[in-house]
Amino acid sequence: MTKRALKRQLRDGALDAAQFGDDSKVRRLPTARGWSPLPDEREARDQAYLKTIKAKSAGQERLIRAIDEKNLVLALGPAGTGKTYLAIAKAVEALEAGRVGRIVLSRPAVEAGESIGFLPGEMENKLAPYLRPLYDALSDRLSMKRVRTLMAEGAIEIAPVGFMRGRTLNNAFVVIDEAQNCTYVQLKMLLTRLGWHSTMVVTGDPAQSDLLPEMSGLAAVAERFEAVDNIAVVRLAERDIVRHPLVAEMLGVL
Repeated sequence: MTKRALKRQLRDGALDAAQFGDDSKVRRLPTARGWSPLPDEREARDQAYLKTIKAKSAGQERLIRAIDEKNLVLALGPAGTGKTYLAIAKAVEALEAGRVGRIVLSRPAVEAGESIGFLPGEMENKLAPYLRPLYDALSDRLSMKRVRTLMAEGAIEIAPVGFMRGRTLNNAFVVIDEAQNCTYVQLKMLLTRLGWHSTMVVTGDPAQSDLLPEMSGLAAVAERFEAVDNIAVVRLAERDIVRHPLVAEMLGVL
């Protein structure tokens, strides 16, 4: 720091003249500053990755409102409407606010129309490709370091559908993704996992099932739940697609 800069700070009142000695060639660096990169005891200097969730369409606004008001929500719609992203974003918001104690994310381990074959590694390595979209959505809301920390603490759990039987999910925010690849029996099992003080969001597109025809149970379950007042069924349309505009045009002709 130059002599002129120190004089300017002294003139502005940022420094104390008692910090300087009689020798004009020796200057002691100021020890008291208005800002320090070191964490203050009064406030945690943790990087905030959370962004404000804003609905980009009327359908997304209905979905956000349904998640806030209902304990069980079914979000049906074409690709690119933000079903999974909004569900995971609301899950992270509930966890950070302390409204739930953990997040449970699940999706069926079904190949997208092709046989991948044998995958090397342990069970976690075999299931990682199927669960990767959930990691991507989480990393967009939280830093990967925080995601790994929360997973190590058990606050975030990612599991395939096959590992959900027999569980009771209390004080949790549960997201069932790609539910169009679940059979009626699987969906019945998943929906009955809901416990006390929990919220469950089921997302999927009945038109893009990788199962054999008539095997997917999502459309049938959603049709029956529309008559239940305490369950919200939100149907998104092509006008709610927020990806590249070509996605909406393609889905309109495919």
